Amino acid sequence: MQTGKPSGEVRDDFIPASDYIDPAFAAVEAEKLWPFVWQMACREEELARPGDFITYDILGESIIVLRSNDTEIRAFYNVCPHRGRRLTKGCGHITRFTCPYHGWRWNLDGSSHDIVDQKDWEGLLAADDVALSQVRTGRWGGWVFICMDPEAPALTAFLQPAKDYLDAYEFEKMRYKWRRQAILPANWKVALEAFNEAYHVQTTHRQLLQYYQDYTYSEAVGMHGMFGSAESGYPFLPSRRLGRPEPTDLRPLAAGFYADIKNTLDAMLTDGMIAAAQRVAEMPENTSPDEMLGALFTYMVEEEEKSGRGWPAITPEQMGKAGADWHIFPNMIFLQQPTSLLGYRARPMPGDPDRCIFDIYALERYAPGTEPRDVPVQTCEDLLSVEDWGLILVQDFGNMAAIQSGMKSRGFRGARPNPKQEKAVSNFHRALHRFMGLEN
Repeated sequence: MQTGKPSGEVRDDFIPASDYIDPAFAAVEAEKLWPFVWQMACREEELARPGDFITYDILGESIIVLRSNDTEIRAFYNVCPHRGRRLTKGCGHITRFTCPYHGWRWNLDGSSHDIVDQKDWEGLLAADDVALSQVRTGRWGGWVFICMDPEAPALTAFLQPAKDYLDAYEFEKMRYKWRRQAILPANWKVALEAFNEAYHVQTTHRQLLQYYQDYTYSEAVGMHGMFGSAESGYPFLPSRRLGRPEPTDLRPLAAGFYADIKNTLDAMLTDGMIAAAQRVAEMPENTSPDEMLGALFTYMVEEEEKSGRGWPAITPEQMGKAGADWHIFPNMIFLQQPTSLLGYRARPMPGDPDRCIFDIYALERYAPGTEPRDVPVQTCEDLLSVEDWGLILVQDFGNMAAIQSGMKSRGFRGARPNPKQEKAVSNFHRALHRFMGLEN
C-alpha cells in the first residue's frame, strides 16, 4: 500500500526505493517540501531592468519574480486576486501587470493600480485587499531564490555552511554562456543524483579515465553535499583502474583533458583556461609535474586577467577545500571553477513522478561590456543527440529511463550508495526526510 512513508531507513549505504517511485511520497514532497524550502528561481541578469520578470513554476504553483526598481527584486504569486486567473507566463518586460480577464492592474511593487468599476463595491473593496500576494526572495552568487514560507530561516542561514566554502568564487560576477532544458524520463531525484557523485565516471564516462584519477570523497555539509578528488597524486594522471604506468610528463595530459571537456561539454573552461593549458604544453619536456602545475595556475590567472575576465580572490587551498561539485538542497547542483561553472536544476513534473523538468546552464566571467545578453533557453527532445547535448550529457541521459523503470522491479528494495564516494546522495535523502518530518 502506498502511504508516503519511506519503505526503510536512510543510511549512508541505503536509500528506500519509495523515495523515487512511490506517488504518495511525491505527494508528501508537494505538501511538505516545495511550499517551505528555498529554491533557485533565476539569475539576476534575467532581471536586468525594472519591469523585467520571469515566472518560476513548481508543481501547481507559479511565482512571478521581477525587478521592481534598480535595487529591489520582488516575487508574487502568479494569480489575480479577483477571479483567480494566472496573470502571465514565461518571461518579459512590463510597466504594470494587467489581468487579461477583466483588466485589473497592479504596480511593480504589487500594489493595486486600477480596479475596473471599483465604485460598484461601494467601499467594501479597498486597494490593499487586492494587492498581489508576496513571496520571499533572497540573493546569493547572482542567483535569485524564492521561498513561499514566511517563517523559514533567512536564505543566508539556509545556505550555510556551504556558503562559506563557495563565496570566494564570486559567482555573482559570472553570466550565462548557454542555457538548455529537457524533460527527462526519471524522477527529479534520480536525474539530480546523476550529477551528485563521480563514482559512475569509471563506467559511464570511461573515456575520461585516460587523464582523470576518478576516486573521490563525498561529504555531507549540513543539508547540502559535495564531492572532490580523493587521489593523493597529481591531477591529469590516468586512472589507476587502467593499470597504466604513471607518466612523468603531465603537459599533454593537461592539454588533452581541457580540450576534451571543452569539446564535449562546452562548459567549465573558458578560452583563457584553454590558452593556459596550451602554454603549458609548450614548456620543455623535462618540466617537473610540480613546476608544470604551478605554471598552469599562473598562466590561467594571467590569461583571464589579460582577457578582462579577471580572477576571483581565491587561493589554491580554498579551491581544494571546496572540492569539485556541490549539491545545494534540494534541487540545485553545480561544478565550479574560478571563472566558470556548470549548473543543474531538477523540478518534478506535475502529475508524473516518473518525469522531471531539467535545466542545465553554463556560466562564465566576461570582460565588462562583452557579456552575452538575453541568452535563450534551448530545448532538444532527442536526449541521445551528441550534436545537441555533447557526449558526456548524452552518456548521463542514457541511464535515466533504465534507472526509473528498474527501480520499480520487485527485485529492487532500495539504492545501495557507496558510503565513501556517494555520501552526498544519501545525505540528500536524509535531509529530505528530516525536512519533511519523516523521521528515520
